[in-house]
Amino acid sequence: QVQLVESGGGLVQPGGSLRLSCAASGRIFSINAMGWYRQAPGKQRELVAAITSGGVTNYADSMKGRFTISRDNAKNTVYLQMNSLKPDDTAVYYCNADHYDRWGIPFVYWGQGTQVTVSS
Repeated sequence: QVQLVESGGGLVQPGGSLRLSCAASGRIFSINAMGWYRQAPGKQRELVAAITSGGVTNYADSMKGRFTISRDNAKNTVYLQMNSLKPDDTAVYYCNADHYDRWGIPFVYWGQGTQVTVSS
């Protein structure tokens, strides 16, 4: 079992910045991609950004240039630096991890989510 714990959410004014962290722990064998998703009230969960173990990144178009995903493989931790935040960025942000066990069986783990509220 792998646990993901997010931190760094909170209330920020429009134009401000936040840095989210997500640390994986537990019985980790191999993690490939890690990513951030978000879900606003009444909307579907959507991809924010993802990063492979080799550092290849993918961003949703609306986040490009404002958000930066990074990763520390040694710490099994993924980060999301969010700049120029807008009220539309208000959502619960979730991290996930594509884990493979020693038999190559994949499983996607999710964190519990952290609230980000952008408001004046």
